Amino acid sequence: MSRNADWLARSQAAVWHPCTQMRHHADTASPAHLPLLPIARGEGPWLIDFDGRRYLDGISSWWTNLFGHAEPRINAALREQLATLEHVMLAGFTHQPVVELSERLSALTGGALGHAFYASDGASATEIALKMSFHYWRNVGRPEKAEFLCLAGSYHGETVGALAVTDVAIFKDAYAPLVRHAAHVLPSPDFRLAEAGETPADVARRAAAGLADWLEKHSERTAALIVEPLVQGAAGMAMYDPEYLRLARQLCDQYEVHLICDEIAVGCGRTGTFFAHEQADIRPDLMCLSKGISGGYLPLSVVLSSNTLYAAFLDDSVARAFLHSHSYTGNPLACRAALATLDIFAEDDVLAANRDRSRKIGAMLAPLAGHAQVKHLRQRGMIAAFDVVSDDPCFSRRFYRAALDHGALLRPIGNTVYLMPPYIVGDDEIAQLGRAIDGALEQALR
Repeated sequence: MSRNADWLARSQAAVWHPCTQMRHHADTASPAHLPLLPIARGEGPWLIDFDGRRYLDGISSWWTNLFGHAEPRINAALREQLATLEHVMLAGFTHQPVVELSERLSALTGGALGHAFYASDGASATEIALKMSFHYWRNVGRPEKAEFLCLAGSYHGETVGALAVTDVAIFKDAYAPLVRHAAHVLPSPDFRLAEAGETPADVARRAAAGLADWLEKHSERTAALIVEPLVQGAAGMAMYDPEYLRLARQLCDQYEVHLICDEIAVGCGRTGTFFAHEQADIRPDLMCLSKGISGGYLPLSVVLSSNTLYAAFLDDSVARAFLHSHSYTGNPLACRAALATLDIFAEDDVLAANRDRSRKIGAMLAPLAGHAQVKHLRQRGMIAAFDVVSDDPCFSRRFYRAALDHGALLRPIGNTVYLMPPYIVGDDEIAQLGRAIDGALEQALR
């Protein structure tokens, strides 16, 4: 038995894997088969299995890995932190990494979001932001503002609170009796929905008009609008024009509704700016960060709040305080990894370098625009995607398996194939991703 096969057997016997029908891992004869990939180590943009086969990580290990696996500078920072402080609870205590990280994140917003609250994952950050907004309105004497609004096709996590503002049926329907109601505003700003002659900005303005109509009727009961700025990931990398964010900010101000920007997937440079909402020249009232903020090393999420919102919780009454907590809130190791990540952005001028990488990725994908079964080829910074016309219910799994055969990790969302590689891919890796996409597409459609 190969080392791969041994670890596969042991994993299938003991591990319940996420976001998976476990039978699809085991039934190799099924067209829906989803192979488990045992990984022994990572090296830059590569994942290497126990038998030595290499896979180019084209989706940054679920959108988390920014600078490659086993990045020497992040490794060194963590080794230093391990010798100093591994963890202390943040209730009643503080430490250097969490203070410095909070200061630096606030500075990246120009001081507009002045306080950072920490958790471990994106869904928890969503829950925190929703609770903060709800509690703010209660503290300022407007408890009727207790409902939430999200975009059609939105995804903000899979805990029960986050599912309220998630509009992806496969994640939500089974738990509907547990989930609080939230409104999904239509139409979507997704520019794939353009009518004849419309530009992406036209679609954004039409969607914002729908938002205005909804808020005119319901703002008295609405606490917050939550959005994924510019790219809605689980909706199939739905992309929209920054004009929607500009207009949404104006409407939220007009109707006294918080704007929450979920930058969990799109922050940390993915869309071309460090925060996606910067492309609309706005600031939210609350912002959620996770995934890439620790460089893909350790679980960490952050909610940054405006000073106005924070001030509403300051009082002698404990009941007016924000009492949400997690055991590993502000973990020093995770914060130190995030600080090392921010250092790399500065030292390597990453955003400028990514502009060149994104151009090369766009040029590599450009020939697909002429493919008879490809539509809506699109890109925003280091995120690129296209939709495949196929009525095969197993297309995504066939493409995934075929891409592995071509040495690349590419995991479509339904019929949407996307790229979100680490920020260290060079010309050779971009060319390999292109070959893997071409080969996998031909093989999956055949």
